[in-house]
Amino acid sequence: MLNVPAIRWGKPYQSLDQQEVVHFDNGTPIAKISQVNGGMLQLDMKHAARARKVLREIPSSELIARCKQAAELFEKGEVALGDQVQTVDDFIHQQSASTGLPEHMCRANMKKNSFVLSHMDEILAALTRGLDLEIYRRGYGDEGRGVTVSYQVQSPVLGAVLPNNSPGVHTLWLPAVALQIGLLLKPGSQEPWTPYRMVSAFMAAGIPGEAFALYPGGHDVGQTLLSKCSRSMVFGSAQTVEQYAGNPRVQAHGPGFSKILLGDDIVDRWEDYLELMIESIFSNSGRSCINCSGVWASRHTEKIAAALAERLGKIDVLPPQDPNSGLAAFTNPQMATGTWALVQKDLDEAGVKDMTDGMGDRLVEKPRCAYLRPMIVHADSPDRAVASKEYMFPFASIVQCPQKEMLRKIGPTLVCTVLSKDAEFIDALTESSAVDRLNVGPIPTNRLNWLQPHEGNLVDFLFRSRAYQLADF
Repeated sequence: MLNVPAIRWGKPYQSLDQQEVVHFDNGTPIAKISQVNGGMLQLDMKHAARARKVLREIPSSELIARCKQAAELFEKGEVALGDQVQTVDDFIHQQSASTGLPEHMCRANMKKNSFVLSHMDEILAALTRGLDLEIYRRGYGDEGRGVTVSYQVQSPVLGAVLPNNSPGVHTLWLPAVALQIGLLLKPGSQEPWTPYRMVSAFMAAGIPGEAFALYPGGHDVGQTLLSKCSRSMVFGSAQTVEQYAGNPRVQAHGPGFSKILLGDDIVDRWEDYLELMIESIFSNSGRSCINCSGVWASRHTEKIAAALAERLGKIDVLPPQDPNSGLAAFTNPQMATGTWALVQKDLDEAGVKDMTDGMGDRLVEKPRCAYLRPMIVHADSPDRAVASKEYMFPFASIVQCPQKEMLRKIGPTLVCTVLSKDAEFIDALTESSAVDRLNVGPIPTNRLNWLQPHEGNLVDFLFRSRAYQLADF
């Protein structure tokens, strides 16, 4: 049995309180993970300043080189995990077994995380707008026009309460290390694998262990982290995001409500963009905030919905080892049945039609897990409740809405792909505060440009611009 300790600033801590992680489908034990409480995290916060101190002692260029070495180890090497050595295949199997993600999706998410680390210099150049990274290490410097600029660090560490559902979100916190900010992480109970493997790779690449802390545990650990850490991330539901709205100390990541909008000048050629819609809805089993949850158009919406249902509605459950497996399991069956109950309630509203009806049961229940097969729903108006819903499986509402009303009706949208050459429409979306990331043209919502911020600029979150004057004396 694999025993995974907590990590207290680089030092393993084996707790008497352990949580067993089992295979989602057959119940086979995978590992025992030490559990800590919020009191321990609060006690260890007194060492947080040391995390930044040890990282600041390493030149930025050297730290980036070590991040690239860590990327190689993370994606292709063997690293220490608890009392064993973890291979890449071990990692893929463990992650799939505890999260319900098909193994090929685990490999794809692994490559995403590795890509960010291996291209850290380019990503930081984009996030900092090309500023010399030594300015962030020193706190001040000349940006190249004879003017002193200063960026004041807001926390020696970045805290993060990590999720279970999608390993790809770990890309959001990785750049902190190269910015000489330590990591204080609460791993997800079902997906501890990525943060543990990443931290192990960092340390194997020569980055001091004092910069890293991992605290597996219950809700009290997450609450303590968010209350005691000056800068932290949390991943969760819309209610979680609302809870931390307006809190400058917490960057909350929740549902994306990402959408594809077809302009009136393009919509008659909707068939040309069917593959783009399918990828946006179905990739990563629909579990990402960047998956499309709504396709909006002024006409042809029932035809679009029927075509999407024909392609996606027949997809069935396959074993996680199958390279063609496209659906992730709900490792907690109650979450699947609860989600299905919410969907059925949406379908009861007049003007809403399940386009996958008659293509087999959507809810597939097994002894230890459950699946939800893809659903395409047509809404004849943006005022239908289903038009503003997002679920953790391949689900999309095809919404009929006049183009002139779209901006007023779409609501918060993490990624918006607009298929139009209408300059006025594009300009209105460019100016809209409802849209975070805008794709103009045929770019699937799930395809990110890592040289641009995904959801909030981490540099702006961790550092504050301030005045800094130096007298010559």
